[in-house]
Amino acid sequence: MSTLNSAEILAQALPYIRKFHGKTLVIKYGGNAMTDPALQKAFAEDVVLLKLVGMNPVVVHGGGPQIEGLLQRLGKKGEFIEGMRVTDAETMEVVEWVLGGEVQQDIVGLINQAGGKAVGLTGRDGAMIRARKLVVHDSHDPNKEYDVGQVGDIVSIDPSVVKALQDDAFIPVVSPIGFGENNESYNINADVVAAKLATVLQAEKLLMLTNIRGVLDKEGHLLTELTPNRIDELCADGTISGGMIPKIAGALDAAKSGVNAVHIIDGRVPHAMLLEVLSEQAFGTMIKSR
Repeated sequence: MSTLNSAEILAQALPYIRKFHGKTLVIKYGGNAMTDPALQKAFAEDVVLLKLVGMNPVVVHGGGPQIEGLLQRLGKKGEFIEGMRVTDAETMEVVEWVLGGEVQQDIVGLINQAGGKAVGLTGRDGAMIRARKLVVHDSHDPNKEYDVGQVGDIVSIDPSVVKALQDDAFIPVVSPIGFGENNESYNINADVVAAKLATVLQAEKLLMLTNIRGVLDKEGHLLTELTPNRIDELCADGTISGGMIPKIAGALDAAKSGVNAVHIIDGRVPHAMLLEVLSEQAFGTMIKSR
């Protein structure tokens, strides 16, 4: 690449750096971007760069494959209903070990290695995520309910601990574990936590890194923009199903609640996040509030 091209690319980023300076970006980190070493490194570098140019990235992470791996080693089989992991007491222990211990600290280490200052939190820290037991309804028969164990529905998020860290040059890394009235733990879908956190922080953007190019139609074509009506249609005809349901529902809630832009982007593309935030190029699917 010529020097001129490099300069042009850097110059193109200026309006975006100016526009988003001081703004909060909530990033849901999941999929291959979490397990491929080159993508992990690119992700950490992106987060640090965004922080250094004056934005406030907040990372919320999942950890499904890692949880699944440890459950298998312990001889337990993971079970899912309507895209939610069935979580008995033993599984909840595993979820807490994996998310709050291993995965979170790996991400903190990667960001620190890239020159940032990351701090790991779970929903217990600073009494951040209060939760209650989630009631899961059948997608075809709303009268039918499932018991999925210690899976949580968010009651409220107090973002003060995140704000305090942000204002002090730290990058918060949040594990999606909440707590209930009796101090019991709840496993909460990370997409839902990211969406709710983006809402309470009044974030400029919610970026969801996934293993797909975005939301695809039945023919496999990328849908670059989605409205609430179109989402209802795609859920009804089965185009959006399984683990995509909570992701889209959370994204839509965030868009309706004042998060300016919600993007579902391909985490398998190195530096996809930088391209999304600092260039004109649209990646993945943007969810609109109307």
